[in-house]
Amino acid sequence: MRRYAIEVSGGCQCGAVRYHATEMLDNAHICHCRMCQKAVGNIFAALVAAPREAITWTRGEPARFRSSDHVDRGFCRDCGTPLFYEDVSGDRVNFTIGSLDHPENFPPGAITGNEARVPWFTTLLSIEDGGATEQPDRRDWWSAIQSTNNQHPDHDTSVWPPHKQD
Repeated sequence: MRRYAIEVSGGCQCGAVRYHATEMLDNAHICHCRMCQKAVGNIFAALVAAPREAITWTRGEPARFRSSDHVDRGFCRDCGTPLFYEDVSGDRVNFTIGSLDHPENFPPGAITGNEARVPWFTTLLSIEDGGATEQPDRRDWWSAIQSTNNQHPDHDTSVWPPHKQD
């Protein structure tokens, strides 16, 4: 597995937990195993690792769940965002690609855990494209979502949240 220098940041949906890495590994992958499915609440986990010594927690600390004797699953205790998979005796942390500020930079190069892959996974690309979130017939709904959005932006902030909701 190749290491390469790159500045990467990410965090949870509410912004209570943020991280930064100065190196990544070239192991971006999708895991279909049942433990990963349950950990992320989805049909697969998309993961990419950073060497443990290259990681800094820049805001808050993740909560941890020991999913087996060897693995911690990290998440935000405030909003529940799944953040990582970590072999506690290993030298790296596998971050959920969706928690990265720029997930588009880490396309998966492998698929693992196929014994638990849901049978309809391979049909996803044949489903009709429903279009963008903002649609003309739902403009009011989308405006209401945007005006009350509490999601942390995809970049580091010095203060979060920017205002207190009453």
